[in-house]
Amino acid sequence: MPSLSTWTKPDTTTRPIAIIGAGVMGRRIAMMWVAAGYNIILCEKQTKNHDPALEYITANVPLQAAKMGTKPGTTKFTTSMKEAVEKAWMVIEAIPEVLELKTDILGQIDELAPPDCIVTTNSPSLRSSQMLAKTKGNYRICNGHYYMPPEQTYFEVMTCGYTDPDIFPFLMEKAATAGFKPVHAQTESTGLVFNRIWAGIKRECLLALADGVTDGVTIDEMFKSWFQANKGPCEMMDTVGLDTVYNIEVIYSKELQTNPHAKDWLKTSYVDQGHLGVKTGKGLLA
Repeated sequence: MPSLSTWTKPDTTTRPIAIIGAGVMGRRIAMMWVAAGYNIILCEKQTKNHDPALEYITANVPLQAAKMGTKPGTTKFTTSMKEAVEKAWMVIEAIPEVLELKTDILGQIDELAPPDCIVTTNSPSLRSSQMLAKTKGNYRICNGHYYMPPEQTYFEVMTCGYTDPDIFPFLMEKAATAGFKPVHAQTESTGLVFNRIWAGIKRECLLALADGVTDGVTIDEMFKSWFQANKGPCEMMDTVGLDTVYNIEVIYSKELQTNPHAKDWLKTSYVDQGHLGVKTGKGLLA
């Protein structure tokens, strides 16, 4: 049920941004906000991910800050959800694309975060309205989806159905100061804006591979030639992580009744084998 609370603008100058999850996306999102001068707390239960995430942020912040002409903020790691979100002006959930996990995490965030804190999910396919079973403050919950910064900086926002409309211009303005290109999905949509298009492209690529029509290198070479792109779809899927690609396909198959052959082949041939793309050294192109 929607909350009767009225959202008020939080202080973004003294309070941090909390990011839940320090994987491929979490660390990239953190790097962008840190480079723009915001202080970040990364909450990651698996401490083995702390050092790789910090190394990525440390290596990339100087270049991004120089590009923007900004003084970087600070980065802190914790395994405590309470410590991460109790003073945050925004919380960004960036955990794996599994509805049950996201629902649990949003419930925890909603219980611990201040009333004026904006709570966003980085989900590329799930609607935030699907994650409200354990939340009460739905007026401050929304989709806030990032792609692959710093190379791809589009940032899509979308209501959960109850989101205070004043949040969107505020959040989009803040995101623009951090080097993102904000886009507002005007109504609830599985996949928001670009991912509705991208889903069809990557699914057809996976089907072509599954059917033995061609290989990933050929797909990417032709795609880049036709569309004057810097990267092909197989390279992009390898970069995101084939486990993430699979989890998203599971959602599309259920939500939109898409062809399940692509996700089933991806799971059997790659995910179950531990071949997840760049992060494991073997994927669609290797």
